[in-house]
Amino acid sequence: MLKYIISISFILISLIGWSQSKPIDLQPKDTIQKTDRYGLRVGIDLSKIILSTLDDDYTGIELVGDFRIKPNLYLAAELGNEKKTNQEDLYNFTTSGSYLKLGVDYNTYENWFGMNNIIHLGGRYAYSTFSQTLNNYQIFSSNRYFSEDDFVMGSENIGEYSSLNASWIEAVLGLKVELFSNIYLGASVRLGLLVSNKEPDNFQNLWIPGFNKVTDNSRFGSNFNYSITYFIPLYKKKKQARKKYVDESGRQEPPPPPKN
Repeated sequence: MLKYIISISFILISLIGWSQSKPIDLQPKDTIQKTDRYGLRVGIDLSKIILSTLDDDYTGIELVGDFRIKPNLYLAAELGNEKKTNQEDLYNFTTSGSYLKLGVDYNTYENWFGMNNIIHLGGRYAYSTFSQTLNNYQIFSSNRYFSEDDFVMGSENIGEYSSLNASWIEAVLGLKVELFSNIYLGASVRLGLLVSNKEPDNFQNLWIPGFNKVTDNSRFGSNFNYSITYFIPLYKKKKQARKKYVDESGRQEPPPPPKN
């Protein structure tokens, strides 16, 4: 029995010595392969639904979507329909039509692993087809002979003007935050510049679906949206690792300056 105990002891001592002779890796490599999810995100603009509920003179809906094509680059689109009645100083009119916006968004936010939030800059090309209906108007005149208290109501040119269209480009600044798994809440502001604007012969386009109010002597307009979207993952790609610069002592250093 003593012989067996001595033999086992020698074996254990040999194993312990061999294990201690192996070098210890102070910088173990991460063997887990990190991936990014790619897919389609679709949803709806909440602001237009809320405004349609609160404003009797407005009805609108907008569908939004984007598709990830590179780690920080997304194809983006909005499709909408709006109808709005406006009361100006001398006339009342109704605008009704649809619009389509196509463009890209670039994500400027560096996510932690597992996060998919977005702070993006982007651009759109937009096109809208619509009609304008002049409901009533008053004739401006400094002579109050026929009407002492107000301007005289006009009777000509009242009715619908159809087959109108406009196009513009937009600069977009926005964000999307993942509230729950694959569900995102987003918001964006847009500044638009009219490229083309087909108007009736005797009536101006003062409001364009998707562009909003048209200001006299200006081609600029602005709008915003608040969206809720759902992400449909389609495939994954290996996450691109950030370049690391390490000096001779093993410390991580910032990238070296470019050589002249």
